[in-house]
Amino acid sequence: MLADVLIVLAKVVLALTWTLLLALFLTWVERKESAVMQDRIGANRASVFGLRLFGLFQPFADAIKMLFKEDFAPTFSQRALHWLAPTFSFFFVSVAIVAVPFGDTVRLFGRRIPLQVVDLNAAVLFVLAMLSLGIYGILVSGWASANRYALIGSLRGAAQLISYEVALGLSLVGLIMVFPSLSLSRIVESQGALLFGFLPKWGVFLQPLGFAVFFLAGMAGTKRVPFDLPEGESEIIGFYTEYGGLKFGLFMFTDFLEVIVLSAMSTTLFFGGWQVPWLGDGGFAFPWGGRLDVAPWAVTVLRVLAFNLKVFFFCWLQILTRWTYPRFRYDQIMDLGWKVLVPLGVGNILITGLILAARG
Repeated sequence: MLADVLIVLAKVVLALTWTLLLALFLTWVERKESAVMQDRIGANRASVFGLRLFGLFQPFADAIKMLFKEDFAPTFSQRALHWLAPTFSFFFVSVAIVAVPFGDTVRLFGRRIPLQVVDLNAAVLFVLAMLSLGIYGILVSGWASANRYALIGSLRGAAQLISYEVALGLSLVGLIMVFPSLSLSRIVESQGALLFGFLPKWGVFLQPLGFAVFFLAGMAGTKRVPFDLPEGESEIIGFYTEYGGLKFGLFMFTDFLEVIVLSAMSTTLFFGGWQVPWLGDGGFAFPWGGRLDVAPWAVTVLRVLAFNLKVFFFCWLQILTRWTYPRFRYDQIMDLGWKVLVPLGVGNILITGLILAARG
């Protein structure tokens, strides 16, 4: 029993360390990507012992700066709620990562240990629920600030998240019809088969429309450009208008955590998760008949590496989109959610049902 508890604690620490370090690294990627788009160098001044390493130390310098900045709270605010709001947002998003499988199982000390913190039977619902609860941080921040502009930003955020969660949920129904399970680990295992003898049975090949709806709705849920109306960086409106210091840093950090969760869920549900094309437990079995034996430990490393590379790609894609497209008007955001993505999600369910019924 003690060993099981220690294993779970170790997996929690590793998962949170991976998530937080990746979020910290994404702040550097964000600044460098914006510099590329604007034809400038970007963050490159932070150094340790004279080493700059392309500005890779900048995220740590930013974190130290946030820790020591004044923790300001307006005199007219509700201080307890003002303090709790960023904690709500950060907690619920960071907890969602515990249901994501980072790899297959490994054998250590005579035990088979799944590379997943918790293998929930309803993991898909758990992740959606945690992301939905993050809305309380947005609402509470606007209300506790007692600022009209912050309240407008929080109301924008609530309306936007509720609208796009409908499309997000509908986009997954077709996938669950194809892979009849709510367990993320089982969905990943189901994607290890082959279509037509050579094509990986990934969700994106079976549900291309579902993936498009899921990714767009998920990007709207992150509240980043071009869906950043709740924050409005170039406007005075924003649900964290009255925040500074570490509390503002938590809100900003939560944005990057949402980017990571969306990337991890896209990888897990639609791109095979830790699956590598044609790689089985004993090595590669190519469609043309060739075979390459791989040691079990190397198979595990390749699978974990594949998962990470896919997640990194989707994180980069979201940051690239953020610095490429202009912001939508608010009516355009609502129209896209209710008039485009929701009907497409319903249509995807109908098409999937008809195909499954025709196949028997």
